[in-house]
Amino acid sequence: MSHLRDSDPSVFGLLDQEVARQNEGLELIASENFVSRAVMQAMGSPLTNKYAEGLPGKRYYGGCQVVDQVEDLARDRAKELFGCDWVNVQPHSGANANAAIYFTLMNPGDTFLGLDLSHGGHLTHGSPVNFSGVLYRAEHYGVDRDGPNAGRIDMNKVREKALSIRPRMISIGASAYTRDFDYEAFRSIADEVGAFLWMDMAHTAGLIAAGLLNNPMPHCHIVSTTTHKTLRGPRAGMLLIGKDSENTIGKVAPKSGRVKNWGELFDSAVFPGFQGGPLMHVIAAKAVAFKEALDPSFTEYSRQVIANAKAMTSAFLELGYEAVSGGTDNHLALLDLRNKNITGKDAEIALQAADITVNKNMVPFDDQSPFVTSGIRVGTPAMTTRGLKEDDFRQIVSLMDRVITNPGNEDVIKQVKGAIHEMTDRFPLYDFVTA
Repeated sequence: MSHLRDSDPSVFGLLDQEVARQNEGLELIASENFVSRAVMQAMGSPLTNKYAEGLPGKRYYGGCQVVDQVEDLARDRAKELFGCDWVNVQPHSGANANAAIYFTLMNPGDTFLGLDLSHGGHLTHGSPVNFSGVLYRAEHYGVDRDGPNAGRIDMNKVREKALSIRPRMISIGASAYTRDFDYEAFRSIADEVGAFLWMDMAHTAGLIAAGLLNNPMPHCHIVSTTTHKTLRGPRAGMLLIGKDSENTIGKVAPKSGRVKNWGELFDSAVFPGFQGGPLMHVIAAKAVAFKEALDPSFTEYSRQVIANAKAMTSAFLELGYEAVSGGTDNHLALLDLRNKNITGKDAEIALQAADITVNKNMVPFDDQSPFVTSGIRVGTPAMTTRGLKEDDFRQIVSLMDRVITNPGNEDVIKQVKGAIHEMTDRFPLYDFVTA
């Protein structure tokens, strides 16, 4: 990084600070992870210079003979990883990928049914401040408040809601839901009401690729994802179809009259529908990450992510915390802090002072605003990448509890911060980024 240090000391200094923050602290935000050196190098490659609007072999620019091979490699690896017929690796983000789905399957004003954001859903699944809630009529299902199904989705209630509103599309997927999804049941409901079924697996893609959670591909018309989070690649998005086939909404090729495949429609929705040229350096980084995820070691990593999440959640429960749904099947825990007499915002601030990074999060039936919240979301992917195991996460819970129960005690925060630094010193992360 000597060139950056010499040419722009200000940016280099900030980068150096961020590397130190990541190295020294505990990263427990469930949607974050640490990429490998190889992924990082691909992201910083000269591929950033190349415009490549269109698809491999069908570009609007010359000089794409190399980047065509890069994109084909990323697509082929993604297909192998997820066992699907078709992928588009060009979306710059999960939100862009999702926008292409709405653009293809919905008309403005159409109704869709998705998981309520305050119950763990995605922003782009109908939040009133997001395009999905502005351009389309968003209806929501949620989790049960009480009883044996508390904190979980009741598929009978999803069916009742779908029969009531007859949506054009049903979405699955969550940012803060700790249980797996019953895709077969969702598809049965979608077929009953004549709806398209879409899974947004952004948060669980790596665990699905590793075969540790249910697979949406056989059941959903379209699947979207980010490529970071549990998949441990660059920050970007992707679209996938399990079995590509002719579309059923009457879209044909203008000259030949041939019925287009679904994949062709989604390709067009990405470009020219919502994006310009793809980020070829990011696509190269995706290809690298997919190769890493195809290695058997990634499955072992993913198993450890879930084992750590279960150990962490159990440790919180033993200390009297309320975990929404009472446990976890995946990489995260959602904690309701109301019985601890602290808001999610105050817990996040106190923990950050001790170099423990979490995010405040709404819990189902929250009585606080989204800017305050009653809960926090904690996840294991990033620190599992650093090599932490179950006992380490139990120790982390003990340290977090000391801060949460003593949020204004500077001595406690100082002691916990010291213990955190001792832990992270044992699990080095990046020693090369600003070297």
